[in-house]
Amino acid sequence: MAPVVQLQDIHKTYDSGEVQVRAVRGISLDLEKGEFMAIMGASGSGKSTLMNTLGCLDRPTKGTYLLDGVDVGKLDRNQLADLRNEKLGFVFQGFNLLARTTALENVELPMLYGKHRGSNVEIRKRAMHCLDIVGLANRHDHFPSQLSGGQQQRVAIARALVNQPQVLLADEPTGNLDSKTSIEVMGVFQKLNNGGITIVMVTHELDIAHYCKRNLIVRDGKVVNDMQIENRSIAELELKKILEAEAAAKLTGTD
Repeated sequence: MAPVVQLQDIHKTYDSGEVQVRAVRGISLDLEKGEFMAIMGASGSGKSTLMNTLGCLDRPTKGTYLLDGVDVGKLDRNQLADLRNEKLGFVFQGFNLLARTTALENVELPMLYGKHRGSNVEIRKRAMHCLDIVGLANRHDHFPSQLSGGQQQRVAIARALVNQPQVLLADEPTGNLDSKTSIEVMGVFQKLNNGGITIVMVTHELDIAHYCKRNLIVRDGKVVNDMQIENRSIAELELKKILEAEAAAKLTGTD
């Protein structure tokens, strides 16, 4: 089976006045179905440009990108938009939920813009299923303002899943969350990955990257380390430790 993502000698150069910025310099990699990869690097390393390339939000200056066997470079703007909607799911640091729209309606949105839109009943059923996957089916009628940050991010994850994408792309998904909530959200990602979903995540936090199965380190537009790591399914264990510590603090009056 061919890799779901194939990057071959990808370069990206931006013109900034009289200066050319080489954001990505010859990155090649394959991503197999079912992988869980973290992209890490300092500010200016090229990790965001690489993520934008994977998300078909930015075209490379040079090189080839195959997504599920499709040569992205040969697509026009409309074809690219269709590919994004059908093959990719996006989760952002800022949640990006519509404030005056319920959790269920937010999850339904990607299906309303697809080429193969189903009936209203089918759309609602699939959106409810995705909310159930992330544990929020009982909050389907709540607005974002009625949900915690972690719950809003789980709604965003459900929205990213609803079109059954080949790859789920997450850009600093725990950046706006506290430690406890970050662990909860990473537990959701691990559950999804264990179910066979391919995930690529940009993060600058090493402890978050440890939840992934593969860590890609980028520096000066190049991959300097690409390592498989032991997939430590520790989200539930760490969350349990935090809850136990909070309970103990309340009993001793030190909270």
